Amino acid sequence: MLAYDADLELFRDNFKRFMSENIAPHYEQWEKEGLMPRSVWTQLGENGFLCVDVPEEYGGYGVPTEYSLMLIEESARAGYGALSTAISCHSEIAAPYILHIANEEQKQYWLPKMVAGEVVGAIGMTEPGAGSDLQGMRSSAILNGDHYLLNGSKTFISNGQHADLVVLAAKTDPQARAKGVSLLLVDTHLEGFKKGTNLDKIGLHSQDTSELFFDNVKVPANQLLGNAGQGFAYLMQELPRERTAIAATALGAIRGAIDVTTQYVQERQAFGQKVSSFQNTRFVMAQAKIDELATAAFYNQNLALYKEGKLDVETAAALKSFSSDMQMKVIDSLLQLFGGYGYMTEYPISRFFVDARIQRIYGGTNEIMKEIVARGVLGR
Repeated sequence: MLAYDADLELFRDNFKRFMSENIAPHYEQWEKEGLMPRSVWTQLGENGFLCVDVPEEYGGYGVPTEYSLMLIEESARAGYGALSTAISCHSEIAAPYILHIANEEQKQYWLPKMVAGEVVGAIGMTEPGAGSDLQGMRSSAILNGDHYLLNGSKTFISNGQHADLVVLAAKTDPQARAKGVSLLLVDTHLEGFKKGTNLDKIGLHSQDTSELFFDNVKVPANQLLGNAGQGFAYLMQELPRERTAIAATALGAIRGAIDVTTQYVQERQAFGQKVSSFQNTRFVMAQAKIDELATAAFYNQNLALYKEGKLDVETAAALKSFSSDMQMKVIDSLLQLFGGYGYMTEYPISRFFVDARIQRIYGGTNEIMKEIVARGVLGR
């Protein structure tokens, strides 16, 4: 094994140990309560599990991207889908926007705090009346002297309750449609910024998801991210990483579901023999493994392209659609092997199932992903 691989595996082992000591004893209760405590972010930061590929000058380790994505995959594999999504939104979505687009002063201010878990990051794109149609957003941020006056709302914002910073898309020129959208770094503690209630979801129960409201929020003009009117260009630039992270979650969840199902069918007996001895069980498990291998191959190809700066929007969309569809398909087939027990919340497979459903929706619905791929094949 290469030294590089050994380092990654050591980091993986450290994270798995962290989860067994700090997440496993409490996760069931957090799921029932519908929220992980804010202290989890402090623990993640103190143990070096946030924004790990951020360069050292901003507090990170400067390690390759797969170290960061491994945390997403392993937390999903362990059955902690809410944790996987939370870390992903913070480290794989919000932080890269700042690292790749922000000016030096913004990077120096925000990134070390995100690495430490002092600041929790979120991305604010979706609105109640817009959904995947980002051009239909109504939130506006009008320049007024030394600040932008922000008004409007966002919904379905992951990390919304705990967020200290939102990378927010808003129209700085409401008449210009796509070319009027800009990105702002919005401190959630500013006057006029309000967080709605924690939304009640069918899955990812302990992952905070919120509506956000802005009533004449004065965002300092120096918190414009990049150039005004370039918001959509920046979104297209950064979405491939977000969609690769969604695939990492999908792959981890597929592997985790296979893990728990393998254990169950080897222990459970029916008609005087182990469930694992039935041909149907063996075929289902075999197909799940085949699908896992296909997902892993596609994911690894995309990750290699991303590291080379060659991952395009179409390929990332294809990966997102394929991996999340495969996640749902595989987990559904594995749940069936549990019979009625698969429908009981005390069995981990049930959480894998409900947590999987959102993967085909957020990050751009899979229908939108297919349209993006179709444009690459057929044009507009």
